[in-house]
Amino acid sequence: MFMFVACRPPLDRGLTSSYELKKGDGTLNKTITRAMLSEAAARLTGLNKADTAAVGEAMFALVGQALMAGETVKLTGFGSLQVRSRAERLGRNPRTGTEHRISPRQTVVFTPSAQLREAMNPVAPVSAGKIRQRA
Repeated sequence: MFMFVACRPPLDRGLTSSYELKKGDGTLNKTITRAMLSEAAARLTGLNKADTAAVGEAMFALVGQALMAGETVKLTGFGSLQVRSRAERLGRNPRTGTEHRISPRQTVVFTPSAQLREAMNPVAPVSAGKIRQRA
């Protein structure tokens, strides 16, 4: 089972991210692509890149099929993907102020697991001397 390890800076897992320039403010965006994931998986497992890419593509296809069927996909230790229905609502064009109808639709929602949340936001232990109680 994969375990998240909370640390700063992040552990090197063999992933080298690409950097893309964000429009407007000139800052950099960090993005990890499917190709990078399959390359890192190939290095970590010793399999060739084509095999790990094929396994990754098959997994993404299976996840997509499950979501299109309305099923919830649970990835233990990572999170879950769930299909939710959005009701019809009124939207407003911010420039002109005109209202228009937004049709009902299905959307996918990702909920991170507790392990992933803890790894992303490590909680510092609170010492007993710093706790203040109300009188």
